[in-house]
Amino acid sequence: MNIPDDCDFSIDNIPFGICTFPKASEVIDHPLQVIQSDAPRCCTAIGNYAVDLYLLAEAGLLDDLGKSEEIGDEIGKFHPRIVFSQTTLNMFMSTNKQVWIEVRNRLISLFIEDHDDTHGNDLVPDPRLKDNLPLRNLAMKPLVSVTCHLPATIGDYTDFYSCREHATNVGIMFRGKDNALQPNWLHMPIGYHGRSSSIFPSGSGGKIATVRRPCGQLQLDANDPLKGSKYGPCKLMDFELEVAFFVGGAPNNDSIARQMGRPMTLDEAKDRIFGFVLMNDWSARDIQKWEYVPLGPFTSKNYATTISPWVITSMALEPFRCETSVNKEGGGGSFDNLSVPRTDPVPLEYLADPNCGE
Repeated sequence: MNIPDDCDFSIDNIPFGICTFPKASEVIDHPLQVIQSDAPRCCTAIGNYAVDLYLLAEAGLLDDLGKSEEIGDEIGKFHPRIVFSQTTLNMFMSTNKQVWIEVRNRLISLFIEDHDDTHGNDLVPDPRLKDNLPLRNLAMKPLVSVTCHLPATIGDYTDFYSCREHATNVGIMFRGKDNALQPNWLHMPIGYHGRSSSIFPSGSGGKIATVRRPCGQLQLDANDPLKGSKYGPCKLMDFELEVAFFVGGAPNNDSIARQMGRPMTLDEAKDRIFGFVLMNDWSARDIQKWEYVPLGPFTSKNYATTISPWVITSMALEPFRCETSVNKEGGGGSFDNLSVPRTDPVPLEYLADPNCGE
C-alpha cells in the first residue's frame, strides 16, 4: 500500500477509532444482528484511509490470531465479528493486551507488501486484503469522507497534574512563584475526577461551536477574599494541551478482576493502558481561582473536554519510551537550575517504578 511519507497513520501507527462511513445502499448481514452501512463502526486508519474492522472480521481476515503456545487462551475467547460490530471500542479495550497485540500485528500483515521484522515479530505479508478488490473498495474509505466519533463510552476520568512544569505554571497563576508547587505534588499523584458527559471529539461536525463560556462566581478582590464574589461569565478561559490514557484490559485471574477496589501495581499498569489521545482540557481560570479551595474545581473545569478521535496504542508508542527528567541532574525542567542536583523525595514503595533507577 502506498502511504505518503508525511501521513500521520503510517504502518507503525495502526490507531483505533469509531467512524461513520459515507451512506451507501448496501446492508451488511450478521448472524446476530444487521448493521446498517451508515452505523458507527470500529475502525483503524492507514495512510489516508479509514478501514472498517467489522468488514475485515466478517471476511475472516481477523480469525486464527496467535496460535503460538505462549499466547495463552485469551485469543480463543476473542470473537472479532462480535467485538468489532460494536459502536464503541469498549469491548475491544476490555480484552487482554495480548489480543490487542495480535490484532495489531494481523492488521500490519494485511497492509505490508514486504517482509517486516521492524516490530519484533518477523511479520509476513498477508495478501488476502490486497488481492480482494471488492472488499478493499467496501472496507476502505478516504479519511476525509468519514465522520469520527468518541472512541469509547467514558464512564469516568481523572485529570492528573503529571507534568511538573505545568503544575508550577498553574501554581504561579494562583499562589505566586514562591508557593507555586505544593509539597504534596512531589510525594503522590495529584488529580481530580472530571465530568465524563462533557467529553467529545475534536472536529466533531461543529459541535465544538456549542461550547459556551461558563458562568460562575468571580472573586471581587484578588487580594482580599473576605470581600466575596459576584456572578458572571468567565473572562479568563483557556485550554491545556494534554495526553489522555484509555485504560482497558483485565487481570488473567477472574476472581482478582472481581475484587472491587483492588490496588493495581505499577508493573501491572503497563498491561492495562490501551492507548493515548490528545486532550484539550478547557478551563475557566477566574472562576477556578475562587472555587477550587478546598475541594478542587467544579464549574470552572467541567463544561468541556475535547479529545482526538483516534486512539494511538501503547504498542505503537513503545519505541519512543525514554527516561524521565527525575533521573537527570537538575531535572531538565524550565524551572530548575541545571547545575544543581534534584533533591526530590524518594517515592513510597507502592509508587516506585521497578523499571526506573534510584
